[in-house]
Amino acid sequence: MLMGNRGRLLLVVGFVLAAWNLRPALAGVSPLLNEIMADLSLSPAAGGAITTVMVLCLGLLGPLAPALSTRLGLDRTLLVGLLILAVGVVVRSTGGLVGLYAGAALAGTAIAIMNIAMPGLVKQHFPSQVGLLTGVYVSCLVAGAAVASSVMVPLAGEYGWRTAAGSVAVLALVAALLWAPQAFRRPEGGGGRAGRGRYRTLLRSRTTWVVMSFMGLQSLTFYVVLAWLPTIFQDAGLPADEAGYMLGLTNLAQIAATLTVPIHAGRARSQVPHVTAAAVLTMVGYVGVLLAPTTLPWLWMIVLGIGQGASIALALLIITLRAPDPASVTALSAVAQSSGYTLAALGPVAFGLIHQATGGWTVPLLVGLAACAVQLGSGLFAGRPAPGDPAVPEVAGAAAPGAVTPSPGGSPGTG
Repeated sequence: MLMGNRGRLLLVVGFVLAAWNLRPALAGVSPLLNEIMADLSLSPAAGGAITTVMVLCLGLLGPLAPALSTRLGLDRTLLVGLLILAVGVVVRSTGGLVGLYAGAALAGTAIAIMNIAMPGLVKQHFPSQVGLLTGVYVSCLVAGAAVASSVMVPLAGEYGWRTAAGSVAVLALVAALLWAPQAFRRPEGGGGRAGRGRYRTLLRSRTTWVVMSFMGLQSLTFYVVLAWLPTIFQDAGLPADEAGYMLGLTNLAQIAATLTVPIHAGRARSQVPHVTAAAVLTMVGYVGVLLAPTTLPWLWMIVLGIGQGASIALALLIITLRAPDPASVTALSAVAQSSGYTLAALGPVAFGLIHQATGGWTVPLLVGLAACAVQLGSGLFAGRPAPGDPAVPEVAGAAAPGAVTPSPGGSPGTG
């Protein structure tokens, strides 16, 4: 166990910096895409494939995290993820065409590993503060994406796109340096085993499937907005710069939601009211964009951002609350996030194909609203604890609101 307040502070700082690394390598590509395509003579489809490769890795390679945590423990798994991220970003930024996609795949793999590990780390190190620390790390995730999106163009203008994109590696290395004392303090057993038996148990649970559905659908509706919102606003008549500002505004609103919603929801035994409010706000934002995109667009973006920020925070909070120990959290996180990001990778493509087939944005936005409605339905089940379900811990009568009871083999403390 790390000793004293200094050790605890180092743990929290390392955790926060690791969380900041969950999105800059992904979000920083889009602002640089024109420069990358011009430098490497890429078509728009080939340029878009850089992000697609990374998002697909988030979905397909998430199961690497439970395998690594079984052998190394969760703390060392996070350190491995940070180091792979730094290598991937450097390869993506310094190589040619092969390096571009190979580095993107490495970076996507690293983010997948860290995505899956983070809920388990919250459960392992902060079991009595799950809501607060979930809010902290999801806020860092969203803020990291927003900051990366805003600084990449100025950096590229000053130093070129390769240096701008490669700068993300510095953040990853700093986080790895601060996390290393935690990872190597002693042989770790907190990660537990997440073998076939655990997955069979999870997949027999109704809770697992509704959590998977909720995670996947909120990811789909988020990435659809991320990919197409500026284009929708431009087609409605807003100038390109104002359309970009609208996307930035919705990202800022997400930060406000991710900072506050998990703290309150984490204290409640049921997250159904929070899930309902988040889905309704998301749907109101979609309706505003559908019916009146140029009338008070800033209002629709604030509402949409609060709804979507609350949704991702609740999805990750529910994963942490519904499993009884760090190893089970990691396994449930792998199942839910892998399926979620795979669905998210397909969403923007499907949205674009519907737009192409119909010649407008009405039908795609209606499909998005339908996805939000199904998200609400799955969230109503995912947000409701079901004692006796293999994926859900029994909550002792004397437990504090939102507290969870680890299984006998779990590691509830700081390890």
